[in-house]
Amino acid sequence: MSMVITIKQALSQAQRLQGVSEGWRLESEILLAHVLNCERETLFAWPAQELSRQQADAYQNMMQRRERGEPIAYITGKKAFWDFELKVNPQVLIPRPETELLVETAINLLQPKCSAALRLADLGTGSGAIALALARHRKHWRITAVDISPQALALAAENAQLLQVENIEFCESSWCDGLDARAYDLVAANPPYVAVGDRHLQQGDLRFEPSIALAAEASGLSHLQEIVKKCRKILKKEAWLLLEHGFDQKQAVSNLLRDAGYSNISCAVDLAGVDRLTCAQSPG
Repeated sequence: MSMVITIKQALSQAQRLQGVSEGWRLESEILLAHVLNCERETLFAWPAQELSRQQADAYQNMMQRRERGEPIAYITGKKAFWDFELKVNPQVLIPRPETELLVETAINLLQPKCSAALRLADLGTGSGAIALALARHRKHWRITAVDISPQALALAAENAQLLQVENIEFCESSWCDGLDARAYDLVAANPPYVAVGDRHLQQGDLRFEPSIALAAEASGLSHLQEIVKKCRKILKKEAWLLLEHGFDQKQAVSNLLRDAGYSNISCAVDLAGVDRLTCAQSPG
């Protein structure tokens, strides 16, 4: 592109994204701020500032990627979660705001024992979002972040390094295989829970995300079932299991837990009022 463009002119291209996103204006601002390595506020303070050739090309490239539907987080390589920012890439699921409910609930449940040196596990850690939020909350908690994907674990470890989190260890494993027996005070998991073949997997951002992190057999319940069963071995007596699940899986998850002998089963709703998270205490 040979012509020089200003910040204002670059932002005027925002409507190119109208077909992809309701937040098209905001998204063009996020992409431009990323290219210019500045805050979004700066864009409005200096509308006449010109982009270098390199910046203009980079912006065009990112806008094209977004027009094709690629998620913003993969284009910029980062995503805000809880009170920090994570590096993300197409090897991992993009952390969702609704998953912050899992972190918040874990912290509330552990509040009475928060000064103890607790052991926690995050199964299917992906970018490390849940594990890092919990590790940052209490430096004397020990967190085990588990994932079956070595690429995901490498990224989670990189995020831990960038955030200078040291009370965390990484374990390449299928759910809780190989974790210490009766060792954990709380286990959190946001497993794949969308049914294989669900039409949503072919829509929007989900088309670009790793299907291994999204879809599950048995109407989306196969991984939840396995976690409920296997966590009995690694949880201390009356320790907590927290499971994120689909909007219509509350009853099924509750039944799985009850049948496996868990008690104190309750479901929490996310900000949209959707059944999102079920907690229960281990039979031990």
